[in-house]
Amino acid sequence: MSYRARQLKHVLGWLIAATRGGITRAQVIRALKDAPQNANQLANLLEMDYRTIRHHLKVLEKNGIITSAGERYGLTYFLSSEMEENYMLFEARFEYAGKTHEAEIFRKPR
Repeated sequence: MSYRARQLKHVLGWLIAATRGGITRAQVIRALKDAPQNANQLANLLEMDYRTIRHHLKVLEKNGIITSAGERYGLTYFLSSEMEENYMLFEARFEYAGKTHEAEIFRKPR
């Protein structure tokens, strides 16, 4: 595993497992893996408040997990190339997680 992949693994552990809101961030990452989306689309998909989604998007973008393109309301988010390349680190991080958290994190949006 490369040095950067190890760093990403630790950042993911902190953002998802060790901080409040980690389950929401995990759901956002999974949704963006399926398709790039804007904040409104994510809020509708995950059935959450728009401002909550915007907060988590800012946290994920600040930490290099996602990136964005476009302007203002057309701003579209997608996984960073590094996250795409190392997506299995995200998935593997929760293989050993407790059943309750794992079920919440990997719950499919309605």
